[in-house]
Amino acid sequence: MTTDTSLAFAHPEERAIASAPADPRDRISLRDHVVSADIGAFQQERGHGQRLRFNVVVEVRPAPAPLDDDVDRILSYDRITEAIAAELAAERLNLLETLAERVAERILAEPQAMRVFVRIEKLDRGPGALGVEIVRARASVPVQHGQVALRPVVAWLSNAAIAAPGLSERLDALQASGAPVILTVGMPDGPVPETGQRPTQRRIDLLAIEQNAWVLAARDPRCVVVATRTEIDWAMKHGQMVVWAPSKIVLDAVDGPKGPARDSIALALWLAEQMAATRLELHGDVAVPAGSRVPVLALPV
Repeated sequence: MTTDTSLAFAHPEERAIASAPADPRDRISLRDHVVSADIGAFQQERGHGQRLRFNVVVEVRPAPAPLDDDVDRILSYDRITEAIAAELAAERLNLLETLAERVAERILAEPQAMRVFVRIEKLDRGPGALGVEIVRARASVPVQHGQVALRPVVAWLSNAAIAAPGLSERLDALQASGAPVILTVGMPDGPVPETGQRPTQRRIDLLAIEQNAWVLAARDPRCVVVATRTEIDWAMKHGQMVVWAPSKIVLDAVDGPKGPARDSIALALWLAEQMAATRLELHGDVAVPAGSRVPVLALPV
């Protein structure tokens, strides 16, 4: 039986398998790649090469066309070793954590790469191997505006918050942080058609949420409804507050939210993680979801 403890000491490929969604992606891996590098925060480490062992697993998007046995249509293993060599050559680093982040970022710049597991171990610092392991996804890379990383605040508004007299003041407070603001909403009050069929029900529930987004838009002119990632990115770069209409992004996502669409808080949390948000604010009398990679703040109406 797989446990958190066994996974903690397992190869990154085992962790990738254990955390894969219902429709897992293809994976490529680099095992036990050992190189020598000058790295470390301690004075005795400076000027002395030490062996580093890399284990990397990359989840890749399916090829859009037949491969035809053409290496140019895949993410080559060489791109992984080249990413490691490039980051080691760029500058001397103190921390394995910094090196792992930069290697992951460079690999995720490849169009096929969607998620990467990077484990780096020092082999010469003790009787065993000392190391770090990180997991990074393409979706969690912040939007860049020039040299600035834009990390938005994602705010979920309950129906009570939308209808409250103090809605404008609530939006003022969100904008006062200076971060881009993405608003999300839940299902409208009242009955929604039931189909008894999961795929069609998912679309109906998403459309119901979008109807509620237009209700919010009618309450304040700052609330511009958007449906695509391009629209969200543009609004963030231009300081425009937006309301998320989720259908297109959710239905097109390679690794979208797996729960029912009417769980709008789960949708908001998924969006916050995709956008590398600084936090998710829940404006309403609701429970804070557990296990979030983004800080969650609950605010009363």
